[in-house]
Amino acid sequence: MAELPREKDFENAIESSLIQDGYRQGFNENYDKVFAIDKKYLFEFLENTQKDMLESYKKSKGSNWEYELLNRLHSELEKKGVIEVLRHGLEDILVGKFNFLYSKPNSHLNPKAWEMYEKNIFSVTRQLKYSTKNENSLDMVLFLNGIPIVTLELKNEYTGQNIYNAMKQYREDRDPKELLFRFKQRVLVHFALDTSEVYMATELKGKSTYFLPFNRGNNGGKGNPNVEDNFKTFYLWEKVLRRESLADIIKRFYYVQEKDKKQIAIFPRYHQLDVVRKVEKDLLKRGENYNYLIQHSAGSGKTNSIAWLSHRLANLHNSEDKNVFDSVIVITDRKVLDKQLQDAIYQLEHKHGVVEKIDDNKNSSDLAKALENNTKIIITTIQKFPYALDKIETMGKSKNFAVIIDEAHSSTSGKNMNALKDTLAGKTLEEAKLEEGLDDRTLEDEIVELLKGRTKKDSVTFFAFTATPKHKTLEIFGKKGEDNKPHPFHEYTMRQAIEEGFILDVLKNYTTYDIYYKVAKSINDNPEFEASKASKEIKRYVGLHEYAIRQKIEIIVDDFVKNRSGWLNGKAKGMIVTSSRLHAVRFKQEIDRYIAEKNYNIKSLVAFSGTVNYDDFDYTEESMNEGLKEKELPTKFDTDNSMKLLIVADKYQTGFDQPKLCAMYVDKILSGVTAVQTLSRLNRTTSGKDATFILDFSNTTEEIQDSFKPYFESTLIDKNTDPNMLLGIYEKLHKFGVFLDGELDNFTRIYLKAKANADVARLNALTDSGVKRYLELDEDEREDFKKTSIKYIRYYNFLLQIYEILNPNLYKLVVYLSGLIKKLPKGEIDEKICLDSLLELDSFKIKQIAGDGSKGEDISLGVSEDKPLVGPTDGPVSRAKEKELETLETIIEKINKVFGLNLTDNDKLFLDQLEGDFVHNEQLQIRAKNNSKDIFIDSFDKDFMKMLVQRMSKNQDFFTRIIKDKTLQNFIVKNIAENLYESFTK
Repeated sequence: MAELPREKDFENAIESSLIQDGYRQGFNENYDKVFAIDKKYLFEFLENTQKDMLESYKKSKGSNWEYELLNRLHSELEKKGVIEVLRHGLEDILVGKFNFLYSKPNSHLNPKAWEMYEKNIFSVTRQLKYSTKNENSLDMVLFLNGIPIVTLELKNEYTGQNIYNAMKQYREDRDPKELLFRFKQRVLVHFALDTSEVYMATELKGKSTYFLPFNRGNNGGKGNPNVEDNFKTFYLWEKVLRRESLADIIKRFYYVQEKDKKQIAIFPRYHQLDVVRKVEKDLLKRGENYNYLIQHSAGSGKTNSIAWLSHRLANLHNSEDKNVFDSVIVITDRKVLDKQLQDAIYQLEHKHGVVEKIDDNKNSSDLAKALENNTKIIITTIQKFPYALDKIETMGKSKNFAVIIDEAHSSTSGKNMNALKDTLAGKTLEEAKLEEGLDDRTLEDEIVELLKGRTKKDSVTFFAFTATPKHKTLEIFGKKGEDNKPHPFHEYTMRQAIEEGFILDVLKNYTTYDIYYKVAKSINDNPEFEASKASKEIKRYVGLHEYAIRQKIEIIVDDFVKNRSGWLNGKAKGMIVTSSRLHAVRFKQEIDRYIAEKNYNIKSLVAFSGTVNYDDFDYTEESMNEGLKEKELPTKFDTDNSMKLLIVADKYQTGFDQPKLCAMYVDKILSGVTAVQTLSRLNRTTSGKDATFILDFSNTTEEIQDSFKPYFESTLIDKNTDPNMLLGIYEKLHKFGVFLDGELDNFTRIYLKAKANADVARLNALTDSGVKRYLELDEDEREDFKKTSIKYIRYYNFLLQIYEILNPNLYKLVVYLSGLIKKLPKGEIDEKICLDSLLELDSFKIKQIAGDGSKGEDISLGVSEDKPLVGPTDGPVSRAKEKELETLETIIEKINKVFGLNLTDNDKLFLDQLEGDFVHNEQLQIRAKNNSKDIFIDSFDKDFMKMLVQRMSKNQDFFTRIIKDKTLQNFIVKNIAENLYESFTK
């Protein structure tokens, strides 16, 4: 009777594939359990590659040479670790250095090196009995020149077991104290696999062993896709564990990272290995000068991916055995990348000076020097490149550069990118002008040559890493697919990162609140204001009103203390995202006040830039944080367990990795990539963190979901940007009659040459003519011309990063407009209005919309809920609305209709009403005029309680709160008494 495949059949398939690749078959009798070494293949390798040295060693050690060598090798493996011994060998003072691995050479310049590389012996032993204590066996062990480097535990679903049984076996049945399993001393990586999935661990720690997925991903999610006529996990033995691949991983990927005074062995995850190798293959196939967009989600291990890619590119040789790149330049603002990249590459290269950091302590000449000296890897920021233009033009045009951009969208403004291309292409305006034979060319010839220099990328290849590419990022760096639209060259999606557990889904626990309010005039007059500005000012007034802020911070602080502070064994932290620096100041004041009132054992920090003036006081981040320096804040927030809440205004919303952040409270409108980046501050994982919580006062769940959709799986664009749109804008600008073609010619001719004083005057005269004609247009036409001109310049600079635009007339116009716009009249200064003294908050109510009590609503995205990004359009430019003047009363009525829905009399500002009850009390007036302020306040308590009881029916909930909360009661009594005293004694 036919039977289903067994685990043994699975082993057969893997072993057969490995042997076909050139592995040798290993046997238990050749394995020395005491030293955890395959003696047969170790000595065979040494005999084949270092025979003379081995013979010398035998003579020096006598008949006991075999034990002596094994013991010495064991000692080195124990002291230095297997990766160090494989890479750098073992030194014997009498005979020299024994090598235990010959790595694949970077080029074909040394045939002997290739010959030695081919003599490496990879072997596979099945059911290896590894222990001196028992008869336990491992399904498969892979050896390199007799040294064990990989173990595999296999499970076959047909026998009722799967990947989780394999991981359980490693955790429970494989003693980490066994020599074969000792961290760093023998095996590099342990694979648990079945026919569907693969997981890996670099250290066995009993039940604490942590396995990482090693899967290819399946349609944007976790796991592996179906494979016709093969196992889903075939890639492990047919690709990753092949001899060439494994030797490459040992030489160029595997390293040991120091983190929190602990050592962690880093074996590349599948997508990291895949992206580096696919880039290399594509580069060698197509040649350099292409762009690569790598869309890897948070949680992808991007820092390691950049380190491995930069190292690979720095050592890459083409078919002619020449370096593909003279230098690899990594552009990043992340300080963590500096050290991690340098540490990793030092282990891979084992020498200093490979990486040079051009930071704030160095200038553009240091950057130019590093480029001239062919420094292999240079780490810097985008701001350094424009300053290096003049210093690099002497380098010539024979150099090639790889530029790796960390988080592409934040470093790719048109101006910076063009400057970067000019720098690396060795092209400058001066160079284009002074080239041989230039004097015989027309102006058009000169411009065409210059444009080739600006758009041509013969000397630079870009590699852009980002989790959230924008439309323009896709168009600049993306690779055209079958649909003729740009796509990322490589992807590791947000969905896969979430499903594999590398980041948390921040949309799992989302609570939204709606805010309702009514405002009223506090004056008898009814002045007129510009409606749109007044409406914004009224909303700002409400947002900053003491009562509104108080209501919000009570919800925030109470939620955190009661529902979140116990997370992570009491180490959880929260972030409060405010809409402005002034909001951050006010939130900090009220939160600290409320924490003191409630006697909560927590503290807050605030983060904002510059100085905020409020109530005639200047506030800075440092002053509000009791002298804490800005650069010290992240460490203080991390290490001081009493610091629970971080209040931010446009700071720490991107690039801030704090795994203890579990809760976020949003009081700011967020959309698009900003929403994704801000809320993603919560998604970092740490031990014990299995949930996040977001409470949002400003956005709907639908708006947040729409922001996440483009980045959850594959990021798409709606359509390619049409470069011919530029011609339409060009023609439209001509119709205004502001400039003449002859003026464009003359302006550009002068602009491109070294300018004397007379030339500066002529440039001004040419733009002055344009200004004169501009002023002859009517008001609407002037606004239209200015906005269309700005659109033209931006669009031109954007297209220049994608296409070679050789039409000189288009360039002449952009040069002229860049000068003209600076001279156009700026118009009236838009004066701010302040309505604070004219308004009072009549009613205010916060109502929970989404979520259930302390648990938020699950608004996670489903499979294939993608949404394309929308690019630039050729529609008309937006025109400023006419300034409509309305009375303050009318403006207030309109706002109250929108924001005052669902309000009842009970939502009236209870305190304002209480205070109003006392205003006409003659006895209180007399008492105020005849007593000091302190005496009046002390005697007011009885009057307050009497009136409170009378109004109890108006707002029973608030009455109950005041009666129960003595701190709140005292606070209210004091505030009302102070207000009354000031009013009565004027």
